Amino acid sequence: MRYSKWQLRALVILRVFIGWHFLYEGMVKLIDPDWSSIGYLLDSQWIFAGFFHSLAANPGVLSVVDFLNVWGLVLIGLGLILGSFTRIATLGGIILLAFYYLSHPPFLNLEYALPGEGAYLIINKTLIELIALWVLLLFPTGKQIGLDMFIFRRKNV
Repeated sequence: MRYSKWQLRALVILRVFIGWHFLYEGMVKLIDPDWSSIGYLLDSQWIFAGFFHSLAANPGVLSVVDFLNVWGLVLIGLGLILGSFTRIATLGGIILLAFYYLSHPPFLNLEYALPGEGAYLIINKTLIELIALWVLLLFPTGKQIGLDMFIFRRKNV
């Protein structure tokens, strides 16, 4: 795809900023030896609450969920920042954010242990970031500015 100079810059900045958010969240969890997703999972409400509660109920499953969450955040963040395997990183980010959203949707009459950063109704920052990743999936930039340019270089034979 061909973008104007400003379109490409805006898309790359968006990709890097979202990547930074993912990487930072992953690193904070990685360096905290006491971090676990158990509280977040048990605080889940709405129709998928049973699924998220079941993940927290089994210590073995919980350790896998914690590992996948932390390293998913780190690797997705690095992929987006570096423009490396951006399609995989973007899809991974969309999936992870969808789980976060379904676990804690901002619907009426749902109150969570940790207060939100604002008053939301249906659309919150998680959903906005998910949609932004969808835009990046539709308008990829890794092959123009990123390591994907080298990883997926086509050789004319």
